[in-house]
Amino acid sequence: MFIAATRAEFTKVFTTRIWWILLIILFSYVVLLAGGIGALFGATSKGLLGAAQGVEGMPTSGLAPLVYSFGTTVGYVFPFLLGALATTGEFRHQTLTPTFLATPKRGIVLGAKWATLLVIGAFFGVVALLGSVGAGSAVLAAFDIDTALDSGDTWALIARSVLAMALWAAIGVGLGSAVPNQVATVVIVLAFTQFVEPILRSLGTLADWIGDVTKWLPGAASDALVGASFYSLAGAGGGTSLEWWQGGLVLLAIAVVVSVIGWLVTWRRDIT
Repeated sequence: MFIAATRAEFTKVFTTRIWWILLIILFSYVVLLAGGIGALFGATSKGLLGAAQGVEGMPTSGLAPLVYSFGTTVGYVFPFLLGALATTGEFRHQTLTPTFLATPKRGIVLGAKWATLLVIGAFFGVVALLGSVGAGSAVLAAFDIDTALDSGDTWALIARSVLAMALWAAIGVGLGSAVPNQVATVVIVLAFTQFVEPILRSLGTLADWIGDVTKWLPGAASDALVGASFYSLAGAGGGTSLEWWQGGLVLLAIAVVVSVIGWLVTWRRDIT
């Protein structure tokens, strides 16, 4: 029954346009940012920019992982949003009614949606990394900067980035099940990821105790799991960070908790 339910969930996602629209935007956005930042730092390191300010020959050690991490640093919102939309769309269009008639055990349906979005979120991660690593490494190589693609640490970062994107999609499923109103869910996703958490993480630079709190935020945990983030270069990392495995456990815990809340509060209610 679980396999059949999972197959049905894949069909639901791939018969809509939203998944490939988000995927195209994700890829384009990541390519633009990773390539642009790589070019900016590459040009600056060669003295083509900023020479008047005395930054000619700036160090480029460790630049490659930061550029590659754009796939998750700015791209995580896309699988997060897809997971939320895939769930809230069921309530909006009342497709949960025939789903529950076909699969009366609602826990199986939620579990199948979880598994489906984990896989699709990982796929989003692969595409995002193709953009950030592809564009980033090409630009860095053009400026004769080490791409670090021969390093095992870089490939570990790439693998953890894919895992982070998968977990973000699962968090989206949990949020969508807890807040079934699609408009409200989209507002929550965009407001939290684009405004609330960045502001809180910026405040983490003001004092160590604030940083000790903000490092447990989901975006900070995601960056810790990946192992690199442009936030650290921008000075918004708060000075402290979780270990990569701790960041992964925090994301997993958030996904589980919001999904359980959704199951208890919304998923077991009458749909029509």
